[in-house]
Amino acid sequence: MILLGVNIDHAATLRQARYRQAGVTHGGYVEPDPVAIAFRCERAGADGITVHLREDRRHIQDEDVWRLGASKTTRLNLEMACTPAMTEFALKLKPHSVCLVPESREEITTEGGLDVVKHREKVARCTDAMNAAGIKTSLFIDADEPQIALAAKLGAPWIELHTGAYANAYYQPARTDEFARLCRGAEQGHAAGLVVNAGHGINYVNIAEVRTIPHLHELNIGHSIISRALFSGIDEAVSTMKQLMNP
Repeated sequence: MILLGVNIDHAATLRQARYRQAGVTHGGYVEPDPVAIAFRCERAGADGITVHLREDRRHIQDEDVWRLGASKTTRLNLEMACTPAMTEFALKLKPHSVCLVPESREEITTEGGLDVVKHREKVARCTDAMNAAGIKTSLFIDADEPQIALAAKLGAPWIELHTGAYANAYYQPARTDEFARLCRGAEQGHAAGLVVNAGHGINYVNIAEVRTIPHLHELNIGHSIISRALFSGIDEAVSTMKQLMNP
């Protein structure tokens, strides 16, 4: 069975659009509460919750993460930039896992995988610190041979293959090549002893093909689930995705 991690960042985006200056993150007139949504996701079948605490705090806030971290039932996956400040935060929080991602203030959402080859030293420092603390580390990377090979050498137990290029090419001829690239990357990662996850741009249409990528352990999906929830509610959105992942 492929596990489902639900990214709730965009629930916080909706809250911040109106209540950024409220001084509180939940309660009273402030809505929606992304933590309450996280619990609903889990009750509907999500196997874990993913959040990305960005440097500019554009959606998820520190208090959201601490509240999720305090839950004894939530399996929390913290997406984070590979910086000393975020490393310190994660070591205090002690989530179940962290996913090291690239981060640019100019981007609306994470675009492209982390260049582990270019940033080898800082990725190694962060990975070593997480491993020493017993926190599982995943590297969000493109399905390229040098990136996957180095991820294994650095001792990160997990990788998350960036599926964004495939999702963007889904209705174009390039889809075939992008899907084949993901399959090769998953095979390489598995052969190197890595747990293979995937995420970015996965939706209720392309999941039929994505789920056939070999050796998948978990998919992290956010935007499509939150979007569907506007029409059918978060419970149906999560349960339907889980069923499509594991028909």
